[in-house]
Amino acid sequence: MRLLLLLLTVALPLVAEEHWDIVYRYTQLDSVLTLNDFSFPSAKRGMACGYTTDRKGKDHPFLTVTADGGANWTEVPAKDTCLSLFFLDDGNGWMVSSKGLWYTAEAGRSWTRLKAPAGFIKVWFLNRQHGFAAGLDKTVAETFDGGDTWKPISILQDITGDPRFTTFGEIAFLGDRGLISGWNIPPRPGGPDWMETDREMRRQLPNYSVILETLDGGKTWTKSESSIFGQITRINMADDNLGLGLIQFRDAFEYPAEVYGVNLKGGKMQRVYRETDRAITDVKQAPVTHRTFLIGYETSGTIYRSPIPGKLKIIMSDDLTEWKEMEVDYRAVAHTAFLSIPTQDAAYAATDTGMILKLIKD
Repeated sequence: MRLLLLLLTVALPLVAEEHWDIVYRYTQLDSVLTLNDFSFPSAKRGMACGYTTDRKGKDHPFLTVTADGGANWTEVPAKDTCLSLFFLDDGNGWMVSSKGLWYTAEAGRSWTRLKAPAGFIKVWFLNRQHGFAAGLDKTVAETFDGGDTWKPISILQDITGDPRFTTFGEIAFLGDRGLISGWNIPPRPGGPDWMETDREMRRQLPNYSVILETLDGGKTWTKSESSIFGQITRINMADDNLGLGLIQFRDAFEYPAEVYGVNLKGGKMQRVYRETDRAITDVKQAPVTHRTFLIGYETSGTIYRSPIPGKLKIIMSDDLTEWKEMEVDYRAVAHTAFLSIPTQDAAYAATDTGMILKLIKD
């Protein structure tokens, strides 16, 4: 009997255990690093950006790149603080900065400043010349020359709301289909939510939300307006059938975040994930397999965005129904975390606290 059990054990295939290990960690003693974004356009090439703060409280732009899947990192001189990144391929990339827009043809190793205005938050390019930008003051603009000149899209004139309080903060395309999300949130009295002692002042109120959609690469746009709780801060489209949307809420709301699956053909939305103690900050689906990854941090109570970072959490599902919390290096903490999944076999994560992790399959 023992021999039979031994033979069966040997015959069974080994299931690869997956876990997230830190491949980069900022370790300078005289400064701290804040990452604003990162991107892996391929399994090997990646880049992270943000700023360091020295002991005197002065901020300095920060860029670091890798060409070997995160095994080695090289810091690149930067003249401006990066807010977000977009890479079209292994070489061509754009960096939105606090003062404008930059372009690289060398995977982030050198940058050329473009003539774009300040105020952009995100960009997305369909090819080397044609792209879109979203940002502050009700900004959605289009370029046909790689980012040197920009023109507002015409549908903006049909969107209500004070431009001073209207922000478009997310762009996602899949082929010619594109979605851009925005929100209008007038300022509230008081300081940050975590400093507000009056729960009534911290409670989430409905706000104006708008989704712009194109099916022809930006030639025409339609709008969808609504009043919702929270903000649609992330959109991800894996194929012609399925999209993902992330809604984040203020402190004292019942949940810190909710993730929705969207039927792109029928338009039906269905909530697929929410937990009271998981503040999700990014959502991505892997190419080909469409495995869904959520990333965020563990919360305590109803103060979701305190100055103290929470333990990093990464959750995975193969069917948007059953969710599994993955093993993550215990040292990883975050206020905000990001995902980049260039291929079905390569996945990376980053935290605003200066750590980059890689999915390892043993």
